[in-house]
Amino acid sequence: MSIINKGTAFSNGEQLTADKLNDLIDLATFDQSATDSASTTVNTSGQIVVKDSGVTTAKLATDSVETAKIKDANVTKAKIEDVADYKVLGNVSGAAAAPAEVDVLDEDDMISDSATALATQQSIKAYVDSSAQTFVPASYAGEESVTFPNGLIMKFGTVTSNGSVQSFTFATAFPTACLNLQGQRSGASDDTVNLSYTALSSTGWTMNPISAATYSWTAFGY
Repeated sequence: MSIINKGTAFSNGEQLTADKLNDLIDLATFDQSATDSASTTVNTSGQIVVKDSGVTTAKLATDSVETAKIKDANVTKAKIEDVADYKVLGNVSGAAAAPAEVDVLDEDDMISDSATALATQQSIKAYVDSSAQTFVPASYAGEESVTFPNGLIMKFGTVTSNGSVQSFTFATAFPTACLNLQGQRSGASDDTVNLSYTALSSTGWTMNPISAATYSWTAFGY
């Protein structure tokens, strides 16, 4: 089967001329049999062209489509495989790797304590706002004691001394220990009138002031 349609035909005994030889080549066209009729065809000018239906997948070699050949911003979200619910694409492998699904956890108490999962905005807010993670009391209303989020407790107040050895008790004892106590006589700036204690415990302290006065004090413990 001929795949080229010759540009002119010769008859037996016909005189061979330069024009006829030129026409044989110059006017030749491809026959449809020269194509596979699936991805290629012959147009009206007798040229072999790629069909509008394009080159099929079977005609592409494995790994033949390279990243550089993909037009920027043309891999759309719709062309990416479905992502499971509460998952995002990321990499938590500790090294360069292909994207993978990463968990998104909605846990108000952060109980999973995961080093590789993300948290929802709602669960982060709930965790921060929870009483276990804020000051106790949450708002100050004249209490002697405030507990910080890390468990450190600050107590403060005033005591009135009669000028002799006296013991004072915290309104609420420290659960474990009192680490430090500082105080100064109210209205005095001289450091010689700082509060001086001779004993300190989780429940209170004993002081031996130099004079009868009112002292402002601050204590830290846990």
